[in-house]
Order: sequence, then C-alpha cells, then structure tokens
Amino acid sequence: MTTSDYISPSEFFKRLKPDPAGLARFGFARNGSAWELSGPVAGGALVCRLSIGKGGKVVESVTDIATGDEYVQHRIAGASGKFVGRVRQDVMNLMARVANECFSREVFKTGLARELIAFADAEWNEKPEFLWKQLPDYAVLRRKDTDKWYALIARLTADKIGGNKIGGKKKDTVEIVNLRRSEGMDSPRFLPAYHMNKKTWTTTVLDETNSAEELKQFLATSREKAI
Repeated sequence: MTTSDYISPSEFFKRLKPDPAGLARFGFARNGSAWELSGPVAGGALVCRLSIGKGGKVVESVTDIATGDEYVQHRIAGASGKFVGRVRQDVMNLMARVANECFSREVFKTGLARELIAFADAEWNEKPEFLWKQLPDYAVLRRKDTDKWYALIARLTADKIGGNKIGGKKKDTVEIVNLRRSEGMDSPRFLPAYHMNKKTWTTTVLDETNSAEELKQFLATSREKAI
C-alpha cells in the first residue's frame, strides 16, 4: 500500500464481522451500542477515531488536536505532500491492524465450510488466509510450521468444477474444499482438483453429500501430508 492509497472504511471492512472480545483486547471501549477507539496519527498532531456501530459499520474521523477541526485531506484523491501522505498511511495502518486483530471474514455460508474453519482454528490455531484481492471468496489453510497449504476453501459457480457432475445449474454458487488426496476418497463426490495438481489433490462440494466428521478427518490427514 502506498501513501496515495485511501480505502474508505465501508470498502476496507467489507465482508468482515467484528469480534467483541477482539475489540476489547485491542482497546476499544463501549459507548452505548457502539465501540470506539482513538489513536494518534502524524506523530500525535492529529487523532484518528474509529467507531463501530450497528451491523459492524465502521466510521473513521481525524481531528486536529490544536484546533479541534476535522482533517479530511487524507481522503481526497490526488491530495499530496509529506504530511498528508503520513496521515493517510497512519490511518490505513490503524484500520489494517483493527481489521486483522478485531474482525473475522464472513465469506462462507455453508455450515460445513464454517465447521472446517472452526476445526482448524481449535485444533491447530490456524485461520483461513485470503491471499488474492481479485478472488475474495478463496481462502487457504496452511500449517504454521511448514508454511504449506492443506486446504483451499472457495465459493464459485458450479460450471468451474463441472456443473453436470454435481447436479443443479451450472451458474449456481457452490462452496468447495480442495484437500490432499488420501485413502477413502474413492467416492464419486470427490472430483478432479479445481486449479490444483489433480494427482495429489481432490475437490469436493460442501453440501449434504458430505458429513462434517468425515471431512474433518480428511482435513487432518491433508494437514499431515503438508510437510
């Protein structure tokens, strides 16, 4: 991110869900139904306030401490200069830290996707990573110790994995998981891996044809292979 970049809070926190415990740990305080935080920017000349209200809506404001006036230059496209650049960068850095430490992504809708993510977090303290800005509905799980992937979870249209093989319409949105191949994956519900090595990976749709407990076992085995 450069100092010429400013992303509005509505865009920055899109698809993110606030975690009250995370907000409290970070230093946010309750003010009625909202959570609020103030932090210095530009070496303390200004203060940035973040307010998180109903529905997780985030509002950002910057105030000049000396005058009490609101500072808005950092939001103006094309506004340049060392000071405005520093303010813009400090504000964006604060929002990035809050997003990383106090929010979770709310992308996947199926219970199976959420169960697998919760299982990885509970068992190994490993959370989904959204690595591609152009693919916000794709996340990977990887081992902390080897840095290798053991799952890809994604929302996509059925035609991308052969819609006729899974039923339904080709443009229906489905959620899938890619796992490293292991014993027991000989059922027709395990398809050639989407966008990964088909010899060592497989894809399955996160729907009623799969059980949570079986997929958790396959996820654990996939992780064991990620060495």
